[in-house]
Amino acid sequence: MKLLKRASATLLACLAGALAPAAQAQDAAAYPTRAVRIVVPFAAGGSTDVVARILADKLSVEYKQPFVVENRAGAGGNIGAEAVAKAAPDGYTLLMGATGILAVNEQLYKNLSYSPSRDLAPVSYTSLISNILVVAPSLPVRTPAELVAMAKAQPGTLSFASSGAGSSTHLSGEMFKSLAGVDIMHVPYRGSTQALTDVIAGQVTMLFDNAPSSIGFVQSGKLRALAVTGRKRLPNLPDVPTLDEAGITGYESLSWSGIVAPAATPRAVVDKLSASIDRILKTDEVRQKFAALGVEPVGGAPDVFARHIRGESEKWGRLVRTAKISLD
Repeated sequence: MKLLKRASATLLACLAGALAPAAQAQDAAAYPTRAVRIVVPFAAGGSTDVVARILADKLSVEYKQPFVVENRAGAGGNIGAEAVAKAAPDGYTLLMGATGILAVNEQLYKNLSYSPSRDLAPVSYTSLISNILVVAPSLPVRTPAELVAMAKAQPGTLSFASSGAGSSTHLSGEMFKSLAGVDIMHVPYRGSTQALTDVIAGQVTMLFDNAPSSIGFVQSGKLRALAVTGRKRLPNLPDVPTLDEAGITGYESLSWSGIVAPAATPRAVVDKLSASIDRILKTDEVRQKFAALGVEPVGGAPDVFARHIRGESEKWGRLVRTAKISLD
């Protein structure tokens, strides 16, 4: 009798295992049947928020269900990221992750209550963004070389704002300090909106801001762009050199963002979302909207995004160790 019970239990377990993929596929076919939250772990108005809202609008149309952006800023993005990492893994809570959250924070914060690499599953590598080194027009510098000269003449007195500790805007500044050999104070904010306001007012010297949130201020004359942080110039700012061109040899710092989900989210749902976002990123309308903001659409399968995150984690991890940056 015991042997029969053991055999029955084994058979039931096998049947459950065999039926699970079919059940997941059925759930994915029906997904979504209600509203989906996209958590942006920064304040509204920044580049991550803008990209998330463009995608949310298009996903709402495609699925005929609301995709709602929810801003949960704080702690370098960790508050929003932790909320998603601990959410139900059903595809109804997503995170618009960015460089710092997905590739850097695990190395910066020693006491995180979640692990980005373990608790979040890549869905889609959505966008690539160059940062812009901006200063107030009142600052008497017009080139990166002049800024470096000022910083060396006044060590420790100049400052750079960021959208949060561990963000790409923070690490862009740290890379600048390292390669240019200057001492500049970091001033973190809870997003780029207030950081931009304070740079315009001259309360902070400079900001390595994501192009989408600062390019309008540059074009209106409220900010002066000294350089861009990628290896190529921006089409919207063709006269602004790269930092590498301007003499900071080897400099390259790009911001990127992408959708991730709680780690145990069914792969069928992840793949469905990834394919939808890929289609959206290839549309002329979205590509034009991104181009106007200085954003490059990317796309690709979840595994491609996972490899990108690992590569970026290795790159920025070296800078964190070399510069001895710690936020705990």
